[in-house]
Amino acid sequence: MSVELLNQDTVVEYLIDKKVISSGDNPQVEVLTGGVSNVVLAITTSNQKLVLKQALAELAVSEKWEADQRRAIVEADALNLFNQLSPDQVPKLVFLDPLRFILVLERVPVGSTVWKSDLLAGVINPDIGAKLGKTLATWHNYGQENPQVKLKFTEDALFDQLRIDPFYRFVAAKNPQIEVAIRKLINELEADKTTIVHGDFSPKNIMVAMNDEIYILDFEVAHVGNPVFDLAFLIAHLVCKFFRTDDRLHAKLLANTAAAFVKEYEKIRPISPSVAKHAALIALARVEGKSPVNYLSVEQQRKLQSFTKAILGNNANLTVAQLFEMSAK
Repeated sequence: MSVELLNQDTVVEYLIDKKVISSGDNPQVEVLTGGVSNVVLAITTSNQKLVLKQALAELAVSEKWEADQRRAIVEADALNLFNQLSPDQVPKLVFLDPLRFILVLERVPVGSTVWKSDLLAGVINPDIGAKLGKTLATWHNYGQENPQVKLKFTEDALFDQLRIDPFYRFVAAKNPQIEVAIRKLINELEADKTTIVHGDFSPKNIMVAMNDEIYILDFEVAHVGNPVFDLAFLIAHLVCKFFRTDDRLHAKLLANTAAAFVKEYEKIRPISPSVAKHAALIALARVEGKSPVNYLSVEQQRKLQSFTKAILGNNANLTVAQLFEMSAK
């Protein structure tokens, strides 16, 4: 059954009806962009700064990509959990409508920037990677050590719809020469139910405040699974940006950011030796998968494809440092 989507003209009446805001709050609405899976609207009143998200049934990409709208409920549960663990880094959930797959959360401080935009603009601070590594390792440890909290995240159908199918299987089908290697990576993800995994730990979902404090968003792919995916997902994005830049300093800072991320994570918990292969596959999927990045030239795409396929075709595991060292050659 289709669900009516909110827009800039209907959201205020909806929120007043749900008693999230009042008519006397002088609400102002702004359409936010940057995602492909949700309607995203910012609502500012005299005393609140909020963001409303409503899950789409079909993602706004060129390839057909359907996804269960119940991911809004998963995200609400994850926001409640991770806000308790990291209240200074995860916004508070304000409201959930499980019938229309709508959630409302507090907006991060005005003036915060999307980390992806910073990286593409050459604003690269490895300390951000270090903070993220420490936070992620803490979350993964908590999920592993507290089995009772995993109960709300045990269904992994959303992870299959939004990650394994469009990133792993879709790329495997295009590349029979590395299909066996990709199938092994899929098996590794599907067989491990160690902890709660964010599932979309990407620079586009990380906001950086003017004082360099970080905010982590978009938990709709949260599930019980293999923590290597979160590490690889972030590293893959740094690899893509590494291939994009011609500036040697920017390249070094991107490599240092990945190194700081891994170093801080490893202070708290170990990392799977397959992390570089997962990162290579996810980076390849950002060119050949269902949701390609839009900032790589044809030549940069070609180089990234050649590099990642060589990594996946080799039986040896690389460290994250070696991944960037080889990228630079």
